[in-house]
Amino acid sequence: RGRAAVTSPEGSAEALPGLDLAALTDHLQRTVPGLLAGPLSGRLIAGGRSNLTYLVGDGVGSWVVRRPPLGHVLETAHDMAREHRVMAALRDSEVPVPEMVALCRDPDVLGAPFYVMAFVDGTVFRTREEMEQVPSTDAEAVADGLVDTLARLHAVEPAAVGLADLGRPDGYLERQVRRWGKQLESSRSREVTGLQELGTRLARAVPEGGRQALVHGDYKLDNVVVDAALPGRVLAVLDWEMATLGDPLADLVNVLLWWDGVRDTEGTPFAAVPAEVPGFPPSGRLLDRYARATGADLTSLSWYLGLACYKLAAIFEGMYYRDQRGLTVGAGFDRLAGLPPALTRRGHDALDGLTLPG
Repeated sequence: RGRAAVTSPEGSAEALPGLDLAALTDHLQRTVPGLLAGPLSGRLIAGGRSNLTYLVGDGVGSWVVRRPPLGHVLETAHDMAREHRVMAALRDSEVPVPEMVALCRDPDVLGAPFYVMAFVDGTVFRTREEMEQVPSTDAEAVADGLVDTLARLHAVEPAAVGLADLGRPDGYLERQVRRWGKQLESSRSREVTGLQELGTRLARAVPEGGRQALVHGDYKLDNVVVDAALPGRVLAVLDWEMATLGDPLADLVNVLLWWDGVRDTEGTPFAAVPAEVPGFPPSGRLLDRYARATGADLTSLSWYLGLACYKLAAIFEGMYYRDQRGLTVGAGFDRLAGLPPALTRRGHDALDGLTLPG
């Protein structure tokens, strides 16, 4: 992912926690004969704070390895087989995905199930500095390509790609509220004021069922690989661990939420905010483009924004829970504590009609 080259790790297990290169090499030599041209080196890819993602190479080819986080894993989360299955199913669809290389369900190899996919050489926008290098006309193309790819995803007929049984679209929104409430209970280490109440409010006001589609579950700018030479072209959509069949507006509000910025209680963004980078359009452009492309009814979008805030708060609480127990890998975890309280307030504001998506 991105344009980073494969580099040798500094040290061994300490440099690549969760990835035993010798065990991976042995597994690939047995299950995908002829794939490797030499010994593997690798490194942890920056950006992943949920599943662990590594870039590995043999000096000739490059691949990406994905596995669950270390230690405490939330029930139903981090399903490697599910993520692999979705991308394999979408290989010949209108939705660009990396080529799948191998899936290992045996936790004895790396300590958890994992999969290997081809490395896609393109641009992943993770930082403001990267976005600031994009000319304004290209920045608009990036935004449009992001939305157009999402619209194509939501136009996929699940049965046509073998994913008719991926989920149960009926009752999806109610189950989402219950699921994230359950995840919060599984990772409880403190009380976040108003968070339980937010879940209660969402459950009491679930919109009537709308469209049904294959949904990504965490669709946003830094989960796509963009063609550096043609910024409006998405080369691959990544991170499908929460994919299911459900309401496509859940994907749309996730895009808008991250586009406008996810902040902590001090107002500091957790990740780069495209809407604040000169040349990148406001989220309203993304919303309008999606509505034109799909004809979606957006009258209940504030409720969906509340749900997106609740879901993210639950995810960040799970990450905070793991970090407090020393089970996280990578940088940025010291900023987690203030995110769920801020998201909780934003979720309440959305349900009160004070914060409108887009």
